[in-house]
Amino acid sequence: MTLLRLHRPLAFIDLETTGLSVAADRIVEIAILRLMPNGDRDMKSMRINPGIPIPNDSTVIHGITDDDVANSPSFREVAKQLAAFLDGCDLAGYNSNKFDIPLLAEEFLRAEVEFEVANRRLVDVQNIFHRMEQRTLAAAYQFYCGKPLENAHAASADITATWEILEAQLDRYPELKRDTEFLADFSSRTNNVDLAGRIVRNAKGVEVFNFGKHNGKPVTEVFEKEPSYYNWMMDGDFPLYTKKVITQIRLKMKTK
Repeated sequence: MTLLRLHRPLAFIDLETTGLSVAADRIVEIAILRLMPNGDRDMKSMRINPGIPIPNDSTVIHGITDDDVANSPSFREVAKQLAAFLDGCDLAGYNSNKFDIPLLAEEFLRAEVEFEVANRRLVDVQNIFHRMEQRTLAAAYQFYCGKPLENAHAASADITATWEILEAQLDRYPELKRDTEFLADFSSRTNNVDLAGRIVRNAKGVEVFNFGKHNGKPVTEVFEKEPSYYNWMMDGDFPLYTKKVITQIRLKMKTK
């Protein structure tokens, strides 16, 4: 098995949640597998009390009930501990660019704990897999590692499988460089400015809207001509990280 060359620690993240809404749902379990440049690795896994009921449909998937997390800490109570564990790490996972990392960032924002994503490399193993083979996590594990995925949807099992899949991908595809920076670029499917993909960069590198009536228009242009659109977004059901991004853009406009 080819070892992954790391410029800095790489943290694989997997979340079990109350649902699939980045803006509205909460974490009920988190597992982080941290790989160090010297080859060492360690894992942190914990249950989280989401503060809201866990729907039955979600429990069917991950097996975690309200009673299971009744005595677990809230995310706010462990946020600083998790932020310290992830400090200086690039981030990886399975479908992590679209779901796990955006939802984790939302939790940190709600807890008012600094967790910046912009300066980290993001490696999404699912995006690499989909570009190469078009499969699910369980199928990916069978395809690349030659064995069935036991205890699927247990966060620690899923994240360990994700790491093993990435190592197997590196062995299988010589065109994949054993380099976090390359893998982050290769597994990125969009030019997102925010994590939810509401704001993206166009071919010229300009920040534009990626939804709604202003789809494709520069954010600064819309905010100049229709200032109320900013207020509408801030009052709407958008992820906190998206609101943070548009606020930063608006502040830059004012300084100019």
